[in-house]
Amino acid sequence: MITDFGSPNHGERRPERGSAPVIDTLVIHYTGMMPTLRARDWLCDPVSKVSAHYLLAEDGTTWRLVEEDRRAWHAGVGCWRGWRDINSRSIGIELSNPGHDYGYTDFPDAQIEVLIALARDILARHPIPARNVVAHSDIAPERKIDPGERFPWPRLAAAGIGLWPDETASAPAAGDVSTVLGEIGYDVIEYDLATVLSAFQRRFRPARFDGELDDETRSRISAVNSLVAGPATSA
Repeated sequence: MITDFGSPNHGERRPERGSAPVIDTLVIHYTGMMPTLRARDWLCDPVSKVSAHYLLAEDGTTWRLVEEDRRAWHAGVGCWRGWRDINSRSIGIELSNPGHDYGYTDFPDAQIEVLIALARDILARHPIPARNVVAHSDIAPERKIDPGERFPWPRLAAAGIGLWPDETASAPAAGDVSTVLGEIGYDVIEYDLATVLSAFQRRFRPARFDGELDDETRSRISAVNSLVAGPATSA
């Protein structure tokens, strides 16, 4: 069940580069604060100037803070696949979690089960390809690290939400790494390679995310790129 708890922090979706707004991206966040109700109230406080479309508590309680046709203020400055006004083309989901500064924890099963159901509903309503289901850290690698290395991306991918490469399959090493990371969607112009590599690793190789380009990271980059090859959106 979804409970409406309206935030005033939203606006009209905006066109970018002359293109009409299209919702083709889903961004997953963590709140980075406790308790959940404090995070909810902050996302609904006009002073904060932040919001999200949905907030999920640890037990799966779900609040809709902003209607999906509105531009919630969750992504901030960032970029994905060359688009920079991520808020205008995305839906943002916040997961209650203390985050790295306050005792980062695993995401409870109840919370992830509800997230999967909600994400499936969102994907059924909007043309969001798997490659555009992203972490906040993917779109803003210099500023953000959420939802972090404990987030169960493989579980979501198994449910048809987002991407996860086959870890048992061997993949040829990526060629020019910056080029391939850019093809996946990362901003390799504004951010240095180590910053982008760390974001990629936190998402796709969470056992180590030091920004170093080792053989395993090269292989994972190639494997992920093979999953995103071909047309991805109407944009």
